[in-house]
Amino acid sequence: MLLFMSQETDNIYASPHANLSDFRFDDQVASVFPDMIKRSVPGYSHIIGCIGILAEQYATEHSRIYDLGCSLGAATMSMRHRVSAPGVMIYAVDNSEAMLKRSADYLDTEDSPVPVKTVCADISELPIENCSFAVLNFTLQFIAVEKRAATIQKIYDGMKPGGALVLSEKLTMEDTRLNQLLVDHHHDFKRANGYSDLEISQKRQAIERVLLPETAQAHIDRLTHAGFKTVSQWFQSFNFASFIAIK
Repeated sequence: MLLFMSQETDNIYASPHANLSDFRFDDQVASVFPDMIKRSVPGYSHIIGCIGILAEQYATEHSRIYDLGCSLGAATMSMRHRVSAPGVMIYAVDNSEAMLKRSADYLDTEDSPVPVKTVCADISELPIENCSFAVLNFTLQFIAVEKRAATIQKIYDGMKPGGALVLSEKLTMEDTRLNQLLVDHHHDFKRANGYSDLEISQKRQAIERVLLPETAQAHIDRLTHAGFKTVSQWFQSFNFASFIAIK
């Protein structure tokens, strides 16, 4: 599986950085991303596997599936392995050329009847058409808060009746004590996966200005306001969660 294809270890923040720049999905991150995501996001591999199962359920004939913020294509590959409806096209979209280049390398090694089109684009500006299933897997959190409602609305408007969206996000909790507890547990998870306190601290400083988490209720309210008839949180591990919204 994609999560384990790369043997490169994430040591980007293992040494002290005199001037920490904001986190970016550049060549350096792309080269270690499978290791980084596996060691940083609890439940990630489970979510990826379930995305394939859900895609199989909701994908309809001659429709489009969108992996919005596809990174190296883990969700795309999971869906590609499961979808059987004829005429389905997967659109793997990311605004990082470094990520897309490596995702294309992975996808090209597969022999699958399900075609994938990689697109370098800002998903907040990408047209969504004839969509039966869409994935925002830890992507919306990197979009400016003021653009998130319009992005969700656009996905809903371009979705076929009965279609579904999977939205996975890092959460912040309304209860400040609970929020700190889950942050601490997440850091324990990272330590258990070999990250040092220096790496945890520097990564947090680098990413906190570009990854802006919201509460579960904020996501549910936004999805409901867009028009989705059924919205449910189906997964949570510490402060990481995934939702499904059905049109």
